[in-house]
Amino acid sequence: MEQQSNKWLQHFILLTAPLLTVIDVFIVNIAVPSIKQGLQSSDGQMELIIVYYLLGFASFQITGSRAGDLFGRKKVFLWGMFFFVVTSCLCGLATSAGMLIAARFMQGVSGAFMMPQALAYVQILFPEPKERTKAIGYIGITLGIASILGQFLGGYLSGLHILFDGWRFIFFINLPIGIAALFAANKYLSPTHPNPGDKFDYSGVVLLTFALGTFIYSLTEGREKGFPLWSILLLFLSFLLTILFIRDQKRKLVHQKHPLMDLRLFSIKDFTIGVILVAFYFMVHTSFLLISTLYMQNGLKISSYSTGLYFVVFGLSFTISSFLSIRLVNTYGKKTIQAGAVLLIICYLLQLNFFTSETGKVTLIVLLSLTGFAGGLVLPSLINLTLKNVPQQYVGIASGMYNTLQQTASSIGICLVGGLFFTLIHHGQSVFSAFHTALYAEIACLVVVFILLLIIEDFKNNRKS
Repeated sequence: MEQQSNKWLQHFILLTAPLLTVIDVFIVNIAVPSIKQGLQSSDGQMELIIVYYLLGFASFQITGSRAGDLFGRKKVFLWGMFFFVVTSCLCGLATSAGMLIAARFMQGVSGAFMMPQALAYVQILFPEPKERTKAIGYIGITLGIASILGQFLGGYLSGLHILFDGWRFIFFINLPIGIAALFAANKYLSPTHPNPGDKFDYSGVVLLTFALGTFIYSLTEGREKGFPLWSILLLFLSFLLTILFIRDQKRKLVHQKHPLMDLRLFSIKDFTIGVILVAFYFMVHTSFLLISTLYMQNGLKISSYSTGLYFVVFGLSFTISSFLSIRLVNTYGKKTIQAGAVLLIICYLLQLNFFTSETGKVTLIVLLSLTGFAGGLVLPSLINLTLKNVPQQYVGIASGMYNTLQQTASSIGICLVGGLFFTLIHHGQSVFSAFHTALYAEIACLVVVFILLLIIEDFKNNRKS
């Protein structure tokens, strides 16, 4: 693809992919009580509405990246955005929890086809390392802002009651944004040359999807029903499917048959450490936004709209520190991320002490602001930290694997930490007690994150000779 003078314009158009896909991870959180009431569904079904979007998003990330290679990244981005808008509208029209879960899965699949194109275009538009680092940093900032914006919009829109239930607006909002993105991308995005030598790994997609799906379903619905025998068997099946998937990928590597995951990347020490680090961080990031929402709405009896406003404060703080983080990382390297992880642990410890049944507005604002600031120091640079030593020819597939593992970790965080929260409530504990116990699990994950940050190699341009 020829270099274009409007490369930053193209990049910001492509940022609509991470913006919309991540907004739709979190926009449901605050609307959970409204959706549950509107569709007469269970807590387990509410978890599935969140995690099956993540399942579709995670399972097809690498397939989406392959599709960009095979058919051209502009074409796949446009079709992915189109179907994301269509499936979003189907979510808004859902008449049952089952229909919403199915539509959310397809929405996630659509997002998985457009999201990898944004990352792949970075390598094409920004061949110069300094500019590329800045561009990837903007993707990290977008991911963080989208998570907070999703929280706010979920609260604001679910409180509207014009013509139909307000929670349906959280899905219809993708319609005008998606149409604008489609128009801009079609006009300004430069096409890439298809590579007909690449092929889809259909069996790999099926194995990975069923391995993740059986695991997630057994943890959510199984917990809801007290872990009956079928849920234990599903967990065992998930384990077997995972082993089969790994063996299948290794065999295809040997025979050069374009596997879904290039397992050779795990021989790169920092990539392996990085994806584990990212997995533990996103287990925390995603699940905290859910349980803190439930703490405020179900515990403190704060309205969905007011809860959304509190996350605006969280988001503003996150945004400020995200831009600050990019500058600090260029000077101090991974020490900036380590400082953010330590500050995040301190924030959760403070929440254990101050987030009670009588928490006031000032306390909520101060601690949420501090938590957002800490998260902004960590999240934007994780992609660069993980992919920094990956050879150029493997960056596309590595980005897909990164996104797959990131979204899988988010699903697992919802299932494990969110599941722990719901389980404790079902066993008679208060919302406040369940929230505190879940926070201990979050802190444990962050300790692992900090240890891995000590082990992983620093950015090359920041290391002392």
